[in-house]
Amino acid sequence: MFNRRNFLQSLTFLSAGAAIHPTKTAAQPKRVVPLNMPLVISTWDAGLLANKKAWSILQNGGRAVDAVEEGVKETEASQNCCVGLGANPDRDGYVTLDACIMDENHNCGAVAFLERIKHPISVARRVMEKTPHVFLVGEGAQQFALLEGFPLEPSTLSPAADAAYKSWLQKSRYKSPSINIENKKNHGPFAPSRLENGEWNHDTIGMLALDKSGNLSGSCTTSGAGFKMRGRVGDSPIIGAGLFVDNEVGACVATGQGEDVIRVAGASSVVGLMRGGLSPEEACKKMIERIVAIKKEKVKDIQVAFLAISHLGEIGAFSIHPGFSYALRSENTEELKWANSWFK
Repeated sequence: MFNRRNFLQSLTFLSAGAAIHPTKTAAQPKRVVPLNMPLVISTWDAGLLANKKAWSILQNGGRAVDAVEEGVKETEASQNCCVGLGANPDRDGYVTLDACIMDENHNCGAVAFLERIKHPISVARRVMEKTPHVFLVGEGAQQFALLEGFPLEPSTLSPAADAAYKSWLQKSRYKSPSINIENKKNHGPFAPSRLENGEWNHDTIGMLALDKSGNLSGSCTTSGAGFKMRGRVGDSPIIGAGLFVDNEVGACVATGQGEDVIRVAGASSVVGLMRGGLSPEEACKKMIERIVAIKKEKVKDIQVAFLAISHLGEIGAFSIHPGFSYALRSENTEELKWANSWFK
């Protein structure tokens, strides 16, 4: 039988018990001060020079987002065949550039199919900071850059790109194996961006930094695949594919064949695996295994690599094929390191 006095007494008892044994909630990630900071990592041997610029900012207490912007601008300014206006054109003879940037607060900006602007990474940052948008492309991205005071550069190809384009036109064949080519002189592989048998590979520079405040940021910039179809965009400017930063967990950049990074939301997936407890290298390896499972026998013809850093300053990388290198700069280290790979 219902008894109001007993019912009220039971409520009092339950309330007291709740005070002694509070309801359990999901554990929140603890922000631990990294032991290894500041530091900067970036893809391929071009990252050695880019890291120098980034390090000059980090060692003086600068923000990670400033470091990753200024660092990759060094690569954009170098007239090479895979990043910046000196890069190989698309199949119609036009150089188009893609870039993105992301800071510790999930702010991000990106541009794609951008022509005649020297530093797409800086335009991407302006998109992040001065517009309500994340992504601007093509003519609209160029118009925004001009309004922001970026000069319009000449449309002529660099001498190296012009020679490469004329050579490619002899066959007019598009093939993007993205496999590292062995550098016989230095007895080691380098970024896939050299001409071999009339066909060109391509690549990107991606950079991740951890500053003295323990904050992460990342950047990514590229000219995309040489002699690509007009309008093609890969993973590099896509937040979540080519780059992702979660300040409570870690950050990741991707390099290699962009289509296969996009199809698995590569960078954000790696960070998600890190949130689940995997180390940076374990998370990178897991996503490479996912791509291998999807591509099956076709995996022998492509290269994809992931480079990641945890919020504690732990570093890891993994690639499909041997030969992926990344540059590291910290208080005690300045070196080029080689990632483990699925193929041995």
